[in-house]
Amino acid sequence: MVELDSLDFRADLMSGDIVAGHIRARHVEPVCPELLPLCFQRGGDVADWLEHRAIDAHRTHSRLLKKVLRLKERDDISTALHFNAATITDNYWIRPEGSGLTWEQVRFHENDFADLALSGKLSDFCKKPSRTPELTNTGSFEKCWRYEDGAWWMYKTGTDAERFSELFVYELCKALGFPVAEYQNCTPYIRTKDFTDGKLNFEPAAYLVGDDEDYETNYQVFLRFGQEVADQYVELLLMDTICRNADRHTYNYGLLRDQKSGKVVSLAPNFDNNIALISGGMDDGPRRPDLLTELLEEFEAATGAVTDYTARHEIPALTPELIAQCCEKTGIPVDVEYIQQFVLAGWNMTPLAKI
Repeated sequence: MVELDSLDFRADLMSGDIVAGHIRARHVEPVCPELLPLCFQRGGDVADWLEHRAIDAHRTHSRLLKKVLRLKERDDISTALHFNAATITDNYWIRPEGSGLTWEQVRFHENDFADLALSGKLSDFCKKPSRTPELTNTGSFEKCWRYEDGAWWMYKTGTDAERFSELFVYELCKALGFPVAEYQNCTPYIRTKDFTDGKLNFEPAAYLVGDDEDYETNYQVFLRFGQEVADQYVELLLMDTICRNADRHTYNYGLLRDQKSGKVVSLAPNFDNNIALISGGMDDGPRRPDLLTELLEEFEAATGAVTDYTARHEIPALTPELIAQCCEKTGIPVDVEYIQQFVLAGWNMTPLAKI
């Protein structure tokens, strides 16, 4: 296990080929502070950052990956550092002190272990260890990165209901003009395109607020980066409420920053909605108010942010016909009448219905 507390642990925290900071044990000494991950611009801990970049050790295929890659140390920090803590969705990485490694040598060009990570395909045990983005592919579902059509795509496992929920939210976001990551059905999987496109860095909200999911706290933080970013957060909250995404946490939403300047460009597009809508089954009766509608109501009462948002943005009318069209576009058979009732009820429980 790598002991970051040791005074001997010295490395560079890189942004592409630029030294953004010097790592000394668990701390970062800024060199180009504007290019550091946001968590280190407010005194973040290196060990915590690395641990959250490592694949979920509880995933079955995680253990298989570590075995085929012959990892001797399998704790989260050692796992993340095995391939320099590099990921697909940003250009941050760790360069050992005195190393001549470049970003071109470190960044991922291919993935020989996609099948093993996604489906546990044991034929990958015949392959020699090579650089793979899977050791820093986080989240609790089995998934993998594949380089296809000139871009990285993440494939994820899921039931029909989970894939429908993800695809429906994608279609509804597009219909309402809300930013959303691209999703495609690839039965029995679903795939989503890397929305950073190798030019932006995804910075999870956790880098700014830790585990605090409080709507008002997050809104005020995002407001520091401009009204447009804060408005995009309101759109995220509205969609989560309408489609009852109960799994929004501070690592599946956040900011996009330009890799060259470090400037915040926007909120990351809406993604990770497979624990929403009907993913856990259908309600026994008509949809009733729930925790998410209550939280949005409290947020609006405290800030008036949704009302202010509607003064700046025109939202298309949500109709049964529009919902049916979104259902059809998913390509997955579903009880359309139930979805219409559920989504319209969610809409009517938001401040949008009162404006």
